[in-house]
Amino acid sequence: MTDASTAPPPLPRVAVLAFEGISPFHLSVPTLVFGAAGLDSADPLYEVLVCAEQPGSLMTGAGYRISVDAGLEAFDEADMIVLPSWREGREASAELLGAVRAAHSRGARIVGLCLGGFVVAASGIADGRELVTHWAAADRLAAGHPNVAVRRDVLWLDHGDVITSAGVAAALDCCLHLARVDHGSAAATRLARALVLAPHRSGSQAQYIPVPIADPSGDDPIERAMAWARARLGEPLELDAWAAAVHLSRRTFTRRFRERTASSPQQWLLAQRLDHARLLLESGELPIEQVAVQSGFGSAVTLRHHFHRRLGLSPAAHRAEFRGREAGSIPVDAA
Repeated sequence: MTDASTAPPPLPRVAVLAFEGISPFHLSVPTLVFGAAGLDSADPLYEVLVCAEQPGSLMTGAGYRISVDAGLEAFDEADMIVLPSWREGREASAELLGAVRAAHSRGARIVGLCLGGFVVAASGIADGRELVTHWAAADRLAAGHPNVAVRRDVLWLDHGDVITSAGVAAALDCCLHLARVDHGSAAATRLARALVLAPHRSGSQAQYIPVPIADPSGDDPIERAMAWARARLGEPLELDAWAAAVHLSRRTFTRRFRERTASSPQQWLLAQRLDHARLLLESGELPIEQVAVQSGFGSAVTLRHHFHRRLGLSPAAHRAEFRGREAGSIPVDAA
């Protein structure tokens, strides 16, 4: 018999909404990433339940039917609600919007993937804040919901309680991000490896918006620059040397980097270093000073500054909280 004190903590519960005409791909993303559905090489990180407003047989957009047993009551016990997509032009019912609001009010995170952002916006829980959706639908979302600010330049946005993603494959990035937040970089990286995905995809959906003239070159110097920098995160990286490594001038490199990623080289590099610091904190016993050096911050003081500014807690607190998750309890005081 397993001692209750040593039993693993229960998995966070995720309710995923299915509906008539849903794309099987969009439905599969959260069940695959969160529930490891069909993956023999990965264990589920969440308990996932698919639900529908009207349980029963639903026709998918691919022309075949799926059977869904649970109704909206699944929202009542879920830690996270996922709206994996939506049908543009279809009004969300008052019952669905009420269930989303009620779940949000009691503390559940609401995740709108791709066109699921339309339901998030219609619920009113994101009024006054930014949302993201598929770039092709961004103007329609903005026009129909003037109380939200629609971003067109990012793959996902995480406000803590409300998370939205850009279209289609960006939903994978968003779900992996949430797995990283909840379970740590090491677990998210293992999951990404099982999915044959990059643990953290650089760039923005701005890359996929049609432009008048496409770059005919098949060799992306910015992608090579990213790989070059990732291999040297612990070293001082001067912008001129970085640009020279891919045979570009500083000005051209900066411009093309922003076009490619919707951020400056320095902002991108800071994010990479923070991700690396998180992995070191979660997967080893290095002193904070050594974590700072190996991730390129130089000193624990600088690491603490950027870590707290970006993640809202100190490196030591993050390590203690992560260890608490692994042990099944969160330390009361991990400062």
